[in-house]
Amino acid sequence: MIHNQTIITSIHLMSLSDNQKIIHVLFIIFFLIYLMTFLTNSIIILLVLTCAHLHTPMYFFLGNLAFLDMSYSSVTAPRMLFDLSTQHWSISLQDCIAQIFFVIYFGSSEVFLLSSMSYDRYVAICHPLHYFQIMSWGMCSKMMSLVWSSGFLAPIICILCLKRLTFCGPNFIQNFFCDLPHLFQISCTDTFINVLVVIIVGGVLGLIAFVATFYPYVKIFSTVLRIRTTDGKHKAFSTCTSHLTVVFIFYASVTFIYYVPNASNLLVLNQVVTVIYTLITPLLNPLIYSLRSKALKDALQRTLHIRMLDTGIKIRST
Repeated sequence: MIHNQTIITSIHLMSLSDNQKIIHVLFIIFFLIYLMTFLTNSIIILLVLTCAHLHTPMYFFLGNLAFLDMSYSSVTAPRMLFDLSTQHWSISLQDCIAQIFFVIYFGSSEVFLLSSMSYDRYVAICHPLHYFQIMSWGMCSKMMSLVWSSGFLAPIICILCLKRLTFCGPNFIQNFFCDLPHLFQISCTDTFINVLVVIIVGGVLGLIAFVATFYPYVKIFSTVLRIRTTDGKHKAFSTCTSHLTVVFIFYASVTFIYYVPNASNLLVLNQVVTVIYTLITPLLNPLIYSLRSKALKDALQRTLHIRMLDTGIKIRST
Protein backbone atom coordinates (compact mmCIF):
# COMPACT_ATOMS: atom_id res chain seq x y z
CA MET A 1 0.00 0.00 0.00
CA ILE A 2 1.54 3.31 -1.08
CA HIS A 3 -1.39 5.73 -1.06
CA ASN A 4 -0.45 7.05 2.43
CA GLN A 5 3.21 7.48 1.52
CA THR A 6 4.80 10.59 0.04
CA ILE A 7 5.99 10.24 -3.54
CA ILE A 8 9.49 11.70 -3.80
CA THR A 9 10.48 14.14 -6.53
CA SER A 10 14.13 14.64 -5.58
CA ILE A 11 16.96 12.42 -4.41
CA HIS A 12 19.76 13.19 -1.99
CA LEU A 13 23.13 11.86 -3.07
CA MET A 14 25.90 10.78 -0.71
CA SER A 15 28.55 13.39 -0.04
CA LEU A 16 32.10 12.29 -0.68
CA SER A 17 33.20 13.85 2.62
CA ASP A 18 31.96 15.98 5.52
CA ASN A 19 35.28 17.75 5.86
CA GLN A 20 35.35 21.09 4.02
CA LYS A 21 39.11 20.98 3.42
CA ILE A 22 38.84 17.52 1.90
CA ILE A 23 35.89 18.70 -0.21
CA HIS A 24 37.98 21.56 -1.62
CA VAL A 25 40.88 19.24 -2.37
CA LEU A 26 38.57 16.73 -4.06
CA PHE A 27 37.02 19.48 -6.16
CA ILE A 28 40.42 20.60 -7.45
CA ILE A 29 41.57 17.02 -8.13
CA PHE A 30 38.37 15.96 -9.90
CA PHE A 31 38.21 19.21 -11.87
CA LEU A 32 41.77 18.70 -13.13
CA ILE A 33 41.01 15.06 -13.98
CA TYR A 34 37.88 16.03 -15.91
CA LEU A 35 39.73 18.86 -17.68
CA MET A 36 42.54 16.49 -18.67
CA THR A 37 39.99 13.89 -19.82
CA PHE A 38 38.23 16.44 -22.00
CA LEU A 39 41.48 17.82 -23.46
CA THR A 40 43.23 14.48 -24.13
CA ASN A 41 40.19 12.91 -25.77
CA SER A 42 39.56 16.08 -27.78
CA ILE A 43 43.17 16.03 -29.00
CA ILE A 44 42.82 12.42 -30.16
CA ILE A 45 39.57 13.22 -32.01
CA LEU A 46 41.18 16.28 -33.62
CA LEU A 47 44.27 14.35 -34.70
CA VAL A 48 42.21 11.49 -36.16
CA LEU A 49 40.08 13.97 -38.12
CA THR A 50 42.90 16.17 -39.43
CA CYS A 51 45.92 13.87 -39.95
CA ALA A 52 45.70 11.91 -43.22
CA HIS A 53 47.97 9.07 -42.07
CA LEU A 54 45.57 8.39 -39.16
CA HIS A 55 42.65 7.81 -41.53
CA THR A 56 42.74 4.06 -40.92
CA PRO A 57 40.16 1.74 -39.29
CA MET A 58 42.19 1.42 -36.06
CA TYR A 59 42.26 5.18 -35.46
CA PHE A 60 38.68 5.56 -36.70
CA PHE A 61 37.60 3.30 -33.82
CA LEU A 62 40.00 5.06 -31.44
CA GLY A 63 38.43 8.42 -32.30
CA ASN A 64 35.00 7.01 -31.50
CA LEU A 65 36.33 5.58 -28.21
CA ALA A 66 37.68 9.02 -27.30
CA PHE A 67 34.27 10.58 -28.02
CA LEU A 68 32.53 7.93 -25.90
CA ASP A 69 34.94 8.44 -22.99
CA MET A 70 34.49 12.20 -23.14
CA SER A 71 30.69 11.84 -23.26
CA TYR A 72 30.55 9.27 -20.45
CA SER A 73 32.68 11.43 -18.18
CA SER A 74 30.51 14.46 -18.96
CA VAL A 75 27.38 12.65 -17.74
CA THR A 76 28.66 12.40 -14.15
CA ALA A 77 31.67 14.71 -13.62
CA PRO A 78 30.08 18.18 -14.12
CA ARG A 79 27.20 17.29 -11.79
CA MET A 80 29.61 15.97 -9.16
CA LEU A 81 31.78 19.10 -9.43
CA PHE A 82 28.65 21.25 -8.98
CA ASP A 83 27.66 19.30 -5.87
CA LEU A 84 31.19 19.54 -4.47
CA SER A 85 31.25 23.30 -4.93
CA THR A 86 27.73 23.97 -3.60
CA GLN A 87 27.36 21.05 -1.15
CA HIS A 88 23.93 20.59 -2.70
CA TRP A 89 24.09 16.79 -3.21
CA SER A 90 20.54 16.64 -4.51
CA ILE A 91 19.05 15.80 -7.90
CA SER A 92 15.50 15.66 -9.22
CA LEU A 93 14.04 12.24 -9.93
CA GLN A 94 13.68 13.03 -13.64
CA ASP A 95 17.31 14.21 -13.90
CA CYS A 96 18.36 11.08 -12.00
CA ILE A 97 16.59 8.83 -14.52
CA ALA A 98 18.11 10.82 -17.41
CA GLN A 99 21.57 10.39 -15.91
CA ILE A 100 21.00 6.64 -15.56
CA PHE A 101 19.93 6.45 -19.21
CA PHE A 102 23.09 8.09 -20.52
CA VAL A 103 25.40 6.22 -18.11
CA ILE A 104 24.00 2.91 -19.39
CA TYR A 105 23.96 4.10 -23.01
CA PHE A 106 27.57 5.24 -23.18
CA GLY A 107 28.72 2.25 -21.11
CA SER A 108 26.88 -0.21 -23.38
CA SER A 109 28.18 1.50 -26.51
CA GLU A 110 31.74 1.26 -25.21
CA VAL A 111 31.31 -2.49 -24.61
CA PHE A 112 30.30 -3.01 -28.24
CA LEU A 113 33.02 -0.66 -29.49
CA LEU A 114 35.68 -2.66 -27.65
CA SER A 115 34.31 -5.75 -29.44
CA SER A 116 34.65 -4.00 -32.79
CA MET A 117 38.21 -3.03 -31.97
CA SER A 118 38.98 -6.68 -31.15
CA TYR A 119 37.75 -7.71 -34.59
CA ASP A 120 39.88 -4.97 -36.16
CA ARG A 121 42.99 -6.32 -34.39
CA TYR A 122 42.06 -9.87 -35.45
CA VAL A 123 41.89 -8.91 -39.13
CA ALA A 124 45.12 -6.87 -38.90
CA ILE A 125 47.13 -9.77 -37.43
CA CYS A 126 45.45 -12.86 -38.90
CA HIS A 127 44.64 -11.46 -42.37
CA PRO A 128 47.14 -8.62 -42.92
CA LEU A 129 47.20 -8.91 -46.73
CA HIS A 130 43.42 -8.45 -46.92
CA TYR A 131 43.13 -5.96 -44.05
CA PHE A 132 42.02 -2.89 -46.01
CA GLN A 133 39.80 -5.00 -48.22
CA ILE A 134 37.95 -6.49 -45.24
CA MET A 135 38.03 -3.38 -43.04
CA SER A 136 36.78 -1.04 -45.75
CA TRP A 137 35.25 2.32 -44.83
CA GLY A 138 31.85 0.87 -45.63
CA MET A 139 32.45 -1.98 -43.18
CA CYS A 140 33.75 0.39 -40.49
CA SER A 141 30.72 2.67 -40.90
CA LYS A 142 28.33 -0.27 -40.58
CA MET A 143 30.14 -1.51 -37.47
CA MET A 144 30.00 1.91 -35.82
CA SER A 145 26.33 2.33 -36.74
CA LEU A 146 25.68 -1.01 -35.03
CA VAL A 147 27.69 0.09 -31.98
CA TRP A 148 25.81 3.37 -31.54
CA SER A 149 22.37 1.82 -32.20
CA SER A 150 22.96 -1.29 -30.04
CA GLY A 151 23.92 0.96 -27.15
CA PHE A 152 20.32 2.20 -27.01
CA LEU A 153 18.84 -1.24 -26.39
CA ALA A 154 19.78 -1.74 -22.73
CA PRO A 155 18.95 1.78 -21.42
CA ILE A 156 15.62 1.97 -23.25
CA ILE A 157 14.47 -1.38 -21.81
CA CYS A 158 15.65 -0.46 -18.30
CA ILE A 159 14.07 3.02 -18.35
CA LEU A 160 10.76 1.72 -19.71
CA CYS A 161 10.66 -0.80 -16.86
CA LEU A 162 11.15 2.05 -14.36
CA LYS A 163 7.69 3.37 -15.30
CA ARG A 164 6.09 0.59 -13.24
CA LEU A 165 7.92 1.70 -10.09
CA THR A 166 6.85 4.26 -7.50
CA PHE A 167 9.48 6.02 -5.40
CA CYS A 168 8.43 7.04 -1.93
CA GLY A 169 11.65 7.03 0.00
CA PRO A 170 13.82 7.18 1.79
CA ASN A 171 15.13 9.60 -0.84
CA PHE A 172 18.82 8.95 -0.16
CA ILE A 173 21.19 6.80 -2.20
CA GLN A 174 24.72 5.76 -1.24
CA ASN A 175 26.43 7.06 -4.35
CA PHE A 176 27.52 10.41 -5.77
CA PHE A 177 25.59 9.86 -9.00
CA CYS A 178 22.44 7.98 -10.00
CA ASP A 179 22.62 4.32 -10.95
CA LEU A 180 19.98 1.61 -11.31
CA PRO A 181 20.83 -0.57 -8.26
CA HIS A 182 20.70 2.45 -5.95
CA LEU A 183 17.44 3.70 -7.48
CA PHE A 184 15.83 0.29 -6.92
CA GLN A 185 16.65 0.57 -3.21
CA ILE A 186 14.39 3.60 -2.73
CA SER A 187 11.41 2.15 -4.60
CA CYS A 188 8.28 1.29 -2.61
CA THR A 189 7.18 -1.01 -5.45
CA ASP A 190 8.44 -4.58 -5.76
CA THR A 191 11.54 -4.41 -7.99
CA PHE A 192 11.82 -8.14 -8.69
CA ILE A 193 10.74 -7.77 -12.33
CA ASN A 194 13.11 -4.83 -12.86
CA VAL A 195 16.05 -6.68 -11.34
CA LEU A 196 15.20 -9.73 -13.47
CA VAL A 197 15.07 -7.58 -16.63
CA VAL A 198 18.41 -5.97 -15.80
CA ILE A 199 20.01 -9.37 -15.17
CA ILE A 200 18.61 -10.86 -18.40
CA VAL A 201 19.34 -7.86 -20.63
CA GLY A 202 22.73 -7.19 -19.05
CA GLY A 203 23.60 -10.90 -19.07
CA VAL A 204 22.65 -11.51 -22.71
CA LEU A 205 24.21 -8.33 -24.10
CA GLY A 206 27.21 -8.64 -21.80
CA LEU A 207 27.83 -12.26 -22.83
CA ILE A 208 27.56 -11.38 -26.53
CA ALA A 209 29.98 -8.46 -26.11
CA PHE A 210 32.35 -10.51 -23.93
CA VAL A 211 32.57 -13.36 -26.44
CA ALA A 212 32.89 -10.91 -29.35
CA THR A 213 35.71 -9.13 -27.53
CA PHE A 214 37.80 -12.08 -26.36
CA TYR A 215 37.15 -14.78 -29.00
CA PRO A 216 39.19 -12.90 -31.65
CA TYR A 217 42.14 -12.97 -29.26
CA VAL A 218 42.05 -16.78 -29.21
CA LYS A 219 42.66 -16.62 -32.97
CA ILE A 220 45.20 -13.83 -32.56
CA PHE A 221 47.28 -15.70 -29.96
CA SER A 222 47.25 -18.91 -32.00
CA THR A 223 48.45 -16.93 -35.03
CA VAL A 224 51.14 -15.08 -33.09
CA LEU A 225 52.49 -18.29 -31.58
CA ARG A 226 53.12 -19.58 -35.10
CA ILE A 227 55.33 -16.59 -35.90
CA ARG A 228 58.94 -17.79 -35.82
CA THR A 229 60.82 -14.56 -35.17
CA THR A 230 60.85 -12.87 -31.76
CA ASP A 231 60.57 -9.42 -33.33
CA GLY A 232 57.52 -10.52 -35.27
CA LYS A 233 55.82 -11.84 -32.13
CA HIS A 234 56.66 -8.67 -30.19
CA LYS A 235 55.33 -6.44 -32.95
CA ALA A 236 52.09 -8.44 -33.17
CA PHE A 237 51.54 -8.41 -29.41
CA SER A 238 52.37 -4.70 -29.12
CA THR A 239 49.49 -3.82 -31.47
CA CYS A 240 47.08 -5.50 -29.01
CA THR A 241 48.54 -4.36 -25.68
CA SER A 242 46.76 -1.01 -25.56
CA HIS A 243 43.38 -2.49 -26.42
CA LEU A 244 43.73 -5.36 -23.94
CA THR A 245 44.71 -2.92 -21.17
CA VAL A 246 41.63 -0.77 -21.81
CA VAL A 247 39.40 -3.87 -21.95
CA PHE A 248 40.79 -5.21 -18.66
CA ILE A 249 40.28 -1.91 -16.81
CA PHE A 250 36.74 -1.55 -18.16
CA TYR A 251 35.57 -5.08 -17.37
CA ALA A 252 37.28 -5.16 -13.94
CA SER A 253 35.58 -1.91 -12.88
CA VAL A 254 32.13 -2.94 -14.17
CA THR A 255 32.39 -6.38 -12.54
CA PHE A 256 33.27 -4.92 -9.15
CA ILE A 257 30.58 -2.23 -9.21
CA TYR A 258 27.68 -4.40 -10.39
CA TYR A 259 28.53 -7.91 -9.19
CA VAL A 260 30.32 -7.48 -5.85
CA PRO A 261 27.83 -7.11 -2.98
CA ASN A 262 27.64 -3.51 -1.80
CA ALA A 263 28.16 -4.33 1.87
CA SER A 264 28.79 -1.60 4.39
CA ASN A 265 32.40 -2.67 4.88
CA LEU A 266 32.92 -2.32 1.12
CA LEU A 267 31.31 1.13 0.85
CA VAL A 268 34.57 3.11 0.77
CA LEU A 269 36.16 0.68 -1.69
CA ASN A 270 33.02 0.84 -3.84
CA GLN A 271 33.29 4.64 -3.90
CA VAL A 272 36.94 4.44 -4.94
CA VAL A 273 36.22 1.98 -7.76
CA THR A 274 33.23 4.09 -8.89
CA VAL A 275 35.47 7.16 -9.10
CA ILE A 276 38.02 5.14 -11.10
CA TYR A 277 35.29 3.86 -13.43
CA THR A 278 33.59 7.21 -14.02
CA LEU A 279 36.56 9.63 -13.89
CA ILE A 280 39.92 7.87 -14.12
CA THR A 281 39.18 5.31 -16.87
CA PRO A 282 38.05 7.91 -19.47
CA LEU A 283 41.39 9.67 -18.81
CA LEU A 284 43.50 6.49 -18.83
CA ASN A 285 42.19 5.28 -22.20
CA PRO A 286 43.65 8.12 -24.32
CA LEU A 287 46.87 8.12 -22.28
CA ILE A 288 47.30 4.36 -22.77
CA TYR A 289 46.78 4.61 -26.53
CA SER A 290 48.84 7.78 -26.97
CA LEU A 291 51.77 6.33 -25.01
CA ARG A 292 51.65 3.07 -26.99
CA SER A 293 51.00 4.53 -30.43
CA LYS A 294 54.00 6.01 -32.24
CA ALA A 295 51.72 7.26 -35.01
CA LEU A 296 49.67 9.32 -32.53
CA LYS A 297 52.77 10.76 -30.86
CA ASP A 298 54.29 11.64 -34.24
CA ALA A 299 51.03 13.26 -35.37
CA LEU A 300 50.86 15.35 -32.19
CA GLN A 301 54.50 16.44 -32.47
CA ARG A 302 54.05 17.31 -36.16
CA THR A 303 50.90 19.31 -35.41
CA LEU A 304 52.54 21.20 -32.55
CA HIS A 305 55.62 21.89 -34.70
CA ILE A 306 53.48 23.30 -37.52
CA ARG A 307 51.53 25.48 -35.05
CA MET A 308 54.77 26.80 -33.55
CA LEU A 309 56.15 27.60 -37.02
CA ASP A 310 52.93 29.40 -37.97
CA THR A 311 53.06 31.39 -34.74
CA GLY A 312 56.70 32.30 -35.33
CA ILE A 313 55.95 33.46 -38.89
CA LYS A 314 53.06 35.61 -37.70
CA ILE A 315 55.20 37.19 -34.96
CA ARG A 316 57.97 38.03 -37.45
CA SER A 317 55.50 39.49 -39.93
CA THR A 318 54.14 41.85 -37.30
